[in-house]
Amino acid sequence: MYQSVFFHAILIKFKIFDTSDKLPNDWDSLGPHDIYLQRNYLQALEKASPNNISSYYIGFYNDDVLIGIALVQRVQLYLNDIFRNHKDSCFQERFKNVISRILKGNILVVGNITHTGQHGIYFDTQKMPYDTFLKCLFEALNDLKTHIRSKHGKKIRAVLMKDYFLNETIHDYSTVLSNFGLTKVSVQPNMIMDVRSHWKTFDEYIGNLHKKYRDRYKTARKKSRQIIKRELDINAIQEQSKSMYELYKNVSDNARINTFILPQDHFLIYKKQLGDQFKVYGYYFKNELIGFYSLILNQPYLETYFLGYDTAYQYKNQLYLNMLYDMAQYGIENKFKHIVYARTAMEIKSSIGAKPLKMVMYLKHTNWLLNTLLKYIFQFMNPSTEWQERHPFK
Repeated sequence: MYQSVFFHAILIKFKIFDTSDKLPNDWDSLGPHDIYLQRNYLQALEKASPNNISSYYIGFYNDDVLIGIALVQRVQLYLNDIFRNHKDSCFQERFKNVISRILKGNILVVGNITHTGQHGIYFDTQKMPYDTFLKCLFEALNDLKTHIRSKHGKKIRAVLMKDYFLNETIHDYSTVLSNFGLTKVSVQPNMIMDVRSHWKTFDEYIGNLHKKYRDRYKTARKKSRQIIKRELDINAIQEQSKSMYELYKNVSDNARINTFILPQDHFLIYKKQLGDQFKVYGYYFKNELIGFYSLILNQPYLETYFLGYDTAYQYKNQLYLNMLYDMAQYGIENKFKHIVYARTAMEIKSSIGAKPLKMVMYLKHTNWLLNTLLKYIFQFMNPSTEWQERHPFK
């Protein structure tokens, strides 16, 4: 069913879809620059989504022409999923439980909570001004909240618009966002390495490193000499699904904050759905899978995705560092312009050439008191990590 909204004498209609199978035929033509907004990827996300995430899609129309799209996820936050690191003191555990009770419940995320970056909205700015789009989006979100309350009996407790670089246009409309009750909050930076135009081979990348970092690279490779790396096809991923899931959980469970757990068949479904646009590489020691990483090909961006490893091999074989080098090698040799390493482990990622790009989100809680505290709660969840940026290039 369509809902109509007038803004600046422009009649905008929006329609909410609860499955990617119902998306209009021209959906892909509006956002061809971003795989994360394409139907094929959205179908993979839907099939392999964590149990606590449901996806909705909003189309915006003018004269029955699709001029804007949005991905919105309903995320059900549970106490045990938000904080899964069990090494904290009793005081820290009690404090986390208080925070969890504030945050738990159903939230709407404009964007993709399973991946770093702004992959939630796109519209034709020639046919709809930015402030008009935002106002239409908020009208659609209100309709979606009502739908969820009616169909599922769940109240939406918060709305989150994620992940915006500081130079994006949305910040010019802070008044519009503020009028709808959204607060800007800072989050950890996205680590991105720009591939230099003269790097035709990985050896040219290595040649650009200072001696200290070339030596570090050689040491890492030396320590991994007994490790065999190979690309995993569909059959190999299916065969190794259980092991991959355990390796993924090794890393995921040690994260400070978690909002979801991937299902065991997540990587297999992605490979079946995305084919050559999704790559998985496994690391073997004596024919035993001890680590893996995954990539999503989103030209001109090489997007690093989830990984996992056996901690028994991590330090002595410098497994994680070797993964970062291998990701860089793939990006360079396959002519990507940017390699997106995402959040966390900023210092080690900067040591291979990634730069921190600051990001913010916009957040609103339905409880006015909690809404005033959100900025401080988010600071607890996303603390300013002390780290030293490295400068590995000559």
